[in-house]
Amino acid sequence: MRVVIKLSGKVFDHPTKESLKEYADALLYIYKREFQPIVITGGGPIARLYINLGRELGYDEASLDELGIIVSRLNARLLIAALNNNAYVSVPENLDQLVKSLDSKKIIVIGGLHVGQSTNATAAIIAEKVNAGMFINATDVDGIYTADPRKDKNAKLLDKISVKDLRKMLIDQSSAAGEYDLMDLVALKIIERSKINTRVLKADPRIIRDAINYDLGTKIII
Repeated sequence: MRVVIKLSGKVFDHPTKESLKEYADALLYIYKREFQPIVITGGGPIARLYINLGRELGYDEASLDELGIIVSRLNARLLIAALNNNAYVSVPENLDQLVKSLDSKKIIVIGGLHVGQSTNATAAIIAEKVNAGMFINATDVDGIYTADPRKDKNAKLLDKISVKDLRKMLIDQSSAAGEYDLMDLVALKIIERSKINTRVLKADPRIIRDAINYDLGTKIII
């Protein structure tokens, strides 16, 4: 079974050899249990740094998106290095390359694909394309809360949430885009139309590893 894992770009904020090896070990744990992980790496703080500088220098929005994609692919290469021979050797840059890479039976690591598309949306499209048995959105919080837990101490973690309720939440929070990285409306639409088994959970190596065995984080109910 194929498992798509969107890995928060914050994983690559000041990464070390040891921290990357922890994520590699978690992916290898999943891989050795006859799952094929397909990992989408976010751009994270480094991408935002480049994007902000590019905007100050006058870059258009499409070019800024390209900067973010480039950084996400650099992050993917770091993770490939940590996985050694267990990972497909290169970073696919489009869906055709991704499909061809699946034949290797190795762990696939990919960054962003298209201008104007978040890595959350990219991950959902990939989950749809490869008919993934599970889509894990590993972010910087434990799951989906009733509010941003970093701003509201009364926010409660949800075990599950319907597509309808999550869509309303995302629309209400659209003015704070980028501050609370849950999902986006494009990704949610894809999850809904293909009924993708999706969980949002914390990008912790142990939690990602255990997500194939236990109900962790927040499940999105179709």
